[in-house]
Amino acid sequence: MELILLEKVQNLGDLGDKVKVIPGYGRNYLEQRRNPAPATEKNIAHFEARRAELEQAAVERMLVAKGRSAGLAGAVVTFSANVSEEGKLYGSIGPREIAEALGKLGHEVSKSEVILAEGPIRSVGEFDVPLHLHADVEIQIKVIINPE
Repeated sequence: MELILLEKVQNLGDLGDKVKVIPGYGRNYLEQRRNPAPATEKNIAHFEARRAELEQAAVERMLVAKGRSAGLAGAVVTFSANVSEEGKLYGSIGPREIAEALGKLGHEVSKSEVILAEGPIRSVGEFDVPLHLHADVEIQIKVIINPE
């Protein structure tokens, strides 16, 4: 399946790149989230006509993401949770809880922007959690989990 990327996709390509992907990835991930166009002659011509407009929108999204990252610099989120004697949580802290806590601090962050590579946090301590705000903008925040 060949597609034209209408925005930058990390580890795949930039705006306007013609990429070849497996059909499942193209249909289930890219078409659902990134809005690429099938690489037909008509779509390529349409893209070239709109290229300047799409590049300007991409620059604006990048500037918005950089502004959000400046506002989130040094952000610390603290949770209190019930813990066992070994220091393990009776539950977990996931992306949704972190995004909601940042929202209460006045920062709009979606749960899909919170990256917990090793899964939800299930122990007490301090953790550096990356926020992926744009394909080129990533920032670390501190999450502190204290026992109740």
